[in-house]
Amino acid sequence: MRLDEMTELYISYRQSLGEKFKTNAQALRHFIKYIGNDTNPDDLTIGQYESYLYYPTGKVTASWFIRHTALKGMFQWAMSRGIINGIPLPMDLPKRLGHMIPYIYSKTELKCLFTSAMEYQKNRSVIYPECLKMILQLTYFLGLRLHETMSLKIRDLNLPESYVYIRESKFYKSRIVTYDYKVGELICDFLKWREEHGMCTESESRLFLNRKGLEMQIDTVRGSFERIRKHAGISRSDKSPFQPRIHDLRHTFAVNRLTAWYKENKDVQKLLPVLSTYLGHKHLSHTSVYLTMTDGLLEEANKRFESYIKQGRNE
Repeated sequence: MRLDEMTELYISYRQSLGEKFKTNAQALRHFIKYIGNDTNPDDLTIGQYESYLYYPTGKVTASWFIRHTALKGMFQWAMSRGIINGIPLPMDLPKRLGHMIPYIYSKTELKCLFTSAMEYQKNRSVIYPECLKMILQLTYFLGLRLHETMSLKIRDLNLPESYVYIRESKFYKSRIVTYDYKVGELICDFLKWREEHGMCTESESRLFLNRKGLEMQIDTVRGSFERIRKHAGISRSDKSPFQPRIHDLRHTFAVNRLTAWYKENKDVQKLLPVLSTYLGHKHLSHTSVYLTMTDGLLEEANKRFESYIKQGRNE
């Protein structure tokens, strides 16, 4: 059995159990592309697997462990069914990376990212810069996960009532995400641009398509974002081994929303569950991961605390 046949059979098996199996399926299909479709699994060496696990940086990243887990699961499944004779993966795992500290983009950096999305391409690409810019903008302005942004279809946009419908996201949960008139104008302008460029306008069409009329892939967007970020001149100045990610747009949204509530003198404790629901979290503790204590957030929290102390003294 060829590697691509074995892989697709395994993915179908996992999905038949009711699993979405998106991340691992993506990693396995990327492995096929990296190694070759018609490869015999028993002919592969540990060196070839290690080359893929460390691709493209040559370093241990979060992707290393995602890929290793995906491959190990498939090989265990294949070996139990007599498809392969052994599990050709390295047995000694590298040390896991430390906790990833989210990067909170400043307003200036956000503007630079959106501008760079239109400028970073040196040559004409199959990817529309306009689509990349809109992906970044919606991911930030609506606080979405990247896969939620990429999964949007025309039917999910409710322009009259100013909301998008996120269908069966993490843990198969769906939710409504509202937006203001400024975001509404961005969406309307983008839909007009899509129509002018002859993109499919049927309700089941993906919102983001490439020049070939095919839906854009998450890995492609992540790779493009790295080039956009570098073009914008954005990088970490601390000792963290991680560079700013596209997912940090969601972290930035959460922090900026909380900071705005402090400035507006809102009851933050009562509004935190609202933020949690908006982000699609099942538990409030999941939202706390997104609330990195930035200088701006700390300043607003201190102002609230000082006001509370003064009120106590005056009573």
